[in-house]
Amino acid sequence: MEPLVTLHVHDGVATLRIDRPPLNALNEQLLDRLRALAAEVDRRADVGAVVLTGGPKVFAAGADIKEIAARSYAEMADAVQHLQDGFSSIARIRVPVVAAIAGYALGGGCELALCADHRVAASNAQLGLPEILLGVIPGGGGTQRLARLIGPARAKQLIFSGRMLDAAEALELDLVDEVVAPERLEAHAHAWADRLARGPRHALRAAKEAIDRGLDTDLETGLAIERARFATLFATEDRTIGMESFAEHGLGKARFVGG
Repeated sequence: MEPLVTLHVHDGVATLRIDRPPLNALNEQLLDRLRALAAEVDRRADVGAVVLTGGPKVFAAGADIKEIAARSYAEMADAVQHLQDGFSSIARIRVPVVAAIAGYALGGGCELALCADHRVAASNAQLGLPEILLGVIPGGGGTQRLARLIGPARAKQLIFSGRMLDAAEALELDLVDEVVAPERLEAHAHAWADRLARGPRHALRAAKEAIDRGLDTDLETGLAIERARFATLFATEDRTIGMESFAEHGLGKARFVGG
């Protein structure tokens, strides 16, 4: 039986790898596996950051069209909820998530990458939301997450046209954060995740929650969320370590323990 998605944890970094060759098409079984592993990662005390990847050749080429083409309206109404829940399980992981994107990240693959906190693309990456060319729209969160990331005007241009972007244009539009050579992709993404995993985990979780929840509300409510998360960090061991290290050695020298 295909593993579909694998999980490997080493030195505080969890690697979630989509493994459904040849194109990592996203079917229901894969989404179930992704959601289960995301929940496991979120529970584990030994995970401080996550790398999400499809491997060196393709991130994910989108939904399994053969699986969904014959579905009725009623069937698809349930299936699209399942799709969104699978992707949102990645977005809801409390520690930082770094996406390592090689080759195609189209449709659902692009939507999945949008759920990460930091996106590193190989120079051979191709990203896009081509659903309009099939007579539908993105259904895995693309209309919402893309607009929040790059702004509504640019999101509409990409979604209305359905065109693909190479890595350089994706970087220019802020769809990805970095572009590296294909042979450096996973090492670079893991270096990013390793730095984050060694940071103050409670503070990183608080920062992610404050930003993500604040984007979905008004400024005053967002500030209230920030105040609450800020205050709770004064009950953590890492806050004490960080401030004592600053007083003794200056900024950036603290060795956090995750407590």
